[in-house]
Amino acid sequence: MRHKGALQTLGAVVLLTGPALAVDCPDAVEMLARDMGLPHAALPSGVPDTYDWARTPRLGYGNHPGEFTAFIAWGQVYAVAGAPLAANTRVELGPIRALILSPATGRWSEMHPSVVVQGDAYREDFEADVSVAADTRVEPDGNLSARLVAGHNYHFWPETGRVLLGPAGVGGVVVTMQARLIPDDPIAPDDRADARLMLSVGADYWQALDAAWPNNGDAAIGRFGFITQDWQTFTMTTLPEAALCANPPPL
Repeated sequence: MRHKGALQTLGAVVLLTGPALAVDCPDAVEMLARDMGLPHAALPSGVPDTYDWARTPRLGYGNHPGEFTAFIAWGQVYAVAGAPLAANTRVELGPIRALILSPATGRWSEMHPSVVVQGDAYREDFEADVSVAADTRVEPDGNLSARLVAGHNYHFWPETGRVLLGPAGVGGVVVTMQARLIPDDPIAPDDRADARLMLSVGADYWQALDAAWPNNGDAAIGRFGFITQDWQTFTMTTLPEAALCANPPPL
């Protein structure tokens, strides 16, 4: 995807688990694979039908970054096509997590541990990478929230920015986060029940930590699901269910 994140690298990734044969696949892991095989919950506003992610999630570069050396997870909030924006509704975004499987060791590494997000309001079709300032604020629990700007999505990424890929390469990618709807003004009428907002997560490979757009390509784009008043989980993966169940990521 197209974004302009802070360009930093983490001092180290966190190694989380090694290979293990799973007798029973965890529900959260089954959800990862299931969601990549389902169409979006609805059509995202302003995304041309010619875009290959307009109706369904899809793999991009997958587990083959090629000459790309940097990585970043991201997400995007969209209104449903044809739906008006709810005037008093914001989206609260939990920390975004990105896990990469080492093909050499079979271990999952957390690439963006415990970070909040930042972003901008981009044209819904991302044409020419055009964006404007987003309507965001920090909530009392430390999470960022955003209210959509008409004609724009909210495209976001970890505030820590891109990280370097390890020399072993990529054996699999998982991105996961939670989000919910909250009132913009708690004393104004609550219109969250009328809000038709969706969220999708994904990840990009970049040529370098400081490479300018468009020197990037996505690993995959996850399914758009509805955001509700309760915390919901949104995911993306580049691996099929059998591989995930054989070596479950630590979700």
